Amino acid sequence: MLKDLRKFDNLGTPNFFFELLTTLKDSEKQKWRIGDINQLFFNRVIDNHSVFEGCILLAFRINLIIEVNGNIELDQKFENYLNSKNQMNDKFVERLFLSLESVNEIYEIFSSENFSQDIVYQSLQLKSSAFGFKYSNLKQLLIDFNVLKVHPTNEINNLIINTRYKKIFDKVILPQIKKRKIGIEEFKKLMEQQQIYGEEAEKFVLKYEHNRLNGVKEIQWIAEYIVNAGYDIASFNTVQDEKPTRFIEVKSYEGESPYFFWSRNEMEVAKRKLTEYWLYLINRKKINQEDYEPLCIQNPSVEILKNAQWDKSIDKYKIMFNG
Repeated sequence: MLKDLRKFDNLGTPNFFFELLTTLKDSEKQKWRIGDINQLFFNRVIDNHSVFEGCILLAFRINLIIEVNGNIELDQKFENYLNSKNQMNDKFVERLFLSLESVNEIYEIFSSENFSQDIVYQSLQLKSSAFGFKYSNLKQLLIDFNVLKVHPTNEINNLIINTRYKKIFDKVILPQIKKRKIGIEEFKKLMEQQQIYGEEAEKFVLKYEHNRLNGVKEIQWIAEYIVNAGYDIASFNTVQDEKPTRFIEVKSYEGESPYFFWSRNEMEVAKRKLTEYWLYLINRKKINQEDYEPLCIQNPSVEILKNAQWDKSIDKYKIMFNG
């Protein structure tokens, strides 16, 4: 689907689609041919665009319009969503993403490596460069439909995902990201098990933090989308904090003595954030016990690395030829 649409500069704007769809709805007794549709927008300028072939093809691809015996008709299921432009926008976005769900190319764009978290705006971000030139028309479409917002800081070349559409991301994009995070086939079973352990522990901490903060703060599950943030959860020290002040890396373990593996990236983030960084160690054997309290360590780059009570060992070296 994206390959077909790549050659068009313009995939449409809310104004274009609202006019197209309401025209079809309001003139249902009229027989519309593709030539009639083209004539409707001939020599027109809508939102600075004057060529609409890509928009009409997109309307077909996501089944907003269908062809029946050579006539163009509005999908009857969509008629009820044309009471306002905002209503159409929401349903358009939902249908667009559901249509893209099985398109592999979409996950080149919406891959975990391209996401990041903006702590100031408390939002999920996507690298603008993720679209490249190849999918720049899709980027503009998502901006026009307010799914993505240009970051207000010029120096940050990221796009902010509108929280209004976060649920559709969670429904369509997130499951595929999780599948693709598992990686190489020979490690699949091990990775799946580790991922299950990791997600169980992170969900436990989300609930733990929710209860600790009396359910009044919106705690962000960063690891859902992002693998390299250096922490899994952005929370708050107190309910009075207006922005996240507690960045939590969650580790699960099994046995009497807590242990964990710490990546280079996580350690560097911990050293940078110091007292804002917390390590929560979750014992998998006790996770379902009522009133279980995890081991929570603030500033672990000091409290663990400089503490002789914790044994440290290097699990592997990075070896690079420099000859």
